[in-house]
Amino acid sequence: MRRIEMIVERTNTGYCAYASKYPVYTVGNDFPELKANMLEALNLYFEESGKTVTEDNIKTSLELPQFFEFYKVINAKALSQRIGMNQSLLAQYIKGNKKPSDVQTRRILKGVQQVGKELAEMQFLL
Repeated sequence: MRRIEMIVERTNTGYCAYASKYPVYTVGNDFPELKANMLEALNLYFEESGKTVTEDNIKTSLELPQFFEFYKVINAKALSQRIGMNQSLLAQYIKGNKKPSDVQTRRILKGVQQVGKELAEMQFLL
């Protein structure tokens, strides 16, 4: 099965997600609940066709402002310095005042993914 893109947005009560190409929508109080609900909603939608959706089939997408709202732990100032982007420009993207080009979006994502990779490989001395 191809990957199914689910667009995630923050709401006043938690999170919502909808499929970009299918009539599937769900909500959750937190991200783990939302992920479980996305899986359940997609499997209900594909039930009659006999297809089964797994977590590996779901691609979660966030708009840039939503991403920084979702992951407040990421410091935008430090990220802008790390990727060599003007801090005020990144701030305008985050606030939604400007929309980044595809090139800028990929640049930001690459920086975030690099930080994530480094964190995933991190070990603490005990």
